[in-house]
Amino acid sequence: MLSEKLVKALNRQMNIEFQAAHDYMAMAAYCQQTSYDGFANFFLQQATEERVHGMKVYTYLNDKGHPAIFSEIKAPKAQFGSLVETFEAALLQERKVTKSYYEVYGIAQDEREYQTLSFLNWFLDEQVEEESTFETHIDYLTRIKDDSNALYIYEQELGKRKAGE
Repeated sequence: MLSEKLVKALNRQMNIEFQAAHDYMAMAAYCQQTSYDGFANFFLQQATEERVHGMKVYTYLNDKGHPAIFSEIKAPKAQFGSLVETFEAALLQERKVTKSYYEVYGIAQDEREYQTLSFLNWFLDEQVEEESTFETHIDYLTRIKDDSNALYIYEQELGKRKAGE
């Protein structure tokens, strides 16, 4: 049986994942509005991944005999100054998600809840990939700057992305 403190932390984490999905949908909408369909696809796929992450926590809570409790999802930022700004916002969001997983992990560690620690390890590994991905995209977009040909090619590549890739 998980402690009340750990259940609360896991529910908070689940909601952070669903909030991230909501935020990525807004980033996709911004990209779509500004005629960057490939970048919109990238963020739509990212939103799908975040929902999958939220559902993993949801399932874990239920498997351990605890209810998944949903909190209010706040309205995301809807306008950005540039594509780079959307990726910078996404990177900050992923860092927040990582920090929150560290907090949940710390609680599980303090409570010697080894099954939860094992469960959380997947997310910690995933967060390394998530942060690295956004750092790389920021580097590429910064390097491309106003090169419309390079941006077009890059956008075409992101337009092919499927969730989980």
